[in-house]
Amino acid sequence: MKLVSACLLGFNVRYDGKNKLNKKVLKLSQKEELIPVCPEIFGNLKIPREPAEIRGKRVIAQSGKDITKQFQKGAKMVLAIAKSFKIKEAIFAQDSPSCGCGRIYDGTFSGKKIKGDGICTQLLKKNKIRVKSI
Repeated sequence: MKLVSACLLGFNVRYDGKNKLNKKVLKLSQKEELIPVCPEIFGNLKIPREPAEIRGKRVIAQSGKDITKQFQKGAKMVLAIAKSFKIKEAIFAQDSPSCGCGRIYDGTFSGKKIKGDGICTQLLKKNKIRVKSI
């Protein structure tokens, strides 16, 4: 059993109201039990919503609003799900300020990407849950 970004399974939960359906993840769902999660939705952010990026240790919406608390709340909910199901691995959407693993946007809304992890990925890794991005 693994956690997976809901958008990778075709759920329209991304900031733009769309999904990021991934055929490999969809195929995996036929063989293995996957639990779809969206930390941003769990943090009470709406669909659609403003794009957000990590700037330092904060998550900032494009308008300049600090939405770090919402991202942290959603990450804690995902961790609680992982712990309750004894999950050891997650497959998350690349570049996301919540789910990105190894690469995120740089916080300038210019499209530039840098090395780094999203808020939820950071929390899961601190709790010894493997995260890989697609």
